[in-house]
Amino acid sequence: MEVNFNNDREESVLKEIATKRVIKLKAFYSHMFVYIIGVIVYVLKDYFGAPFNFFPIKYINGFVMWIWTTAFLISAVDLFASYKIFGKEWEERKVKSLLEKKTKKQKWE
Repeated sequence: MEVNFNNDREESVLKEIATKRVIKLKAFYSHMFVYIIGVIVYVLKDYFGAPFNFFPIKYINGFVMWIWTTAFLISAVDLFASYKIFGKEWEERKVKSLLEKKTKKQKWE
């Protein structure tokens, strides 16, 4: 019975990790979509002279795009490169070690 309980527990923890990763991916792809639109507007405004002089778009300049690009690249590296460094095997080992520590603490015998 304990084995099934531990397997169910590990499975639920792995599902929770996968759910968090999917949420991060969704947020990243949404950010990428908005970033691409921002880059297109910036290029049209600065290089082709498109008359975008209304409130949020008139403040897009090179400095803002530089900061936005840096933030975008940092979020991409955080999401994708960290997965390469800390891959699926590392996550599974870490989850198992955390579950083992937790079960060792809960023994009342």
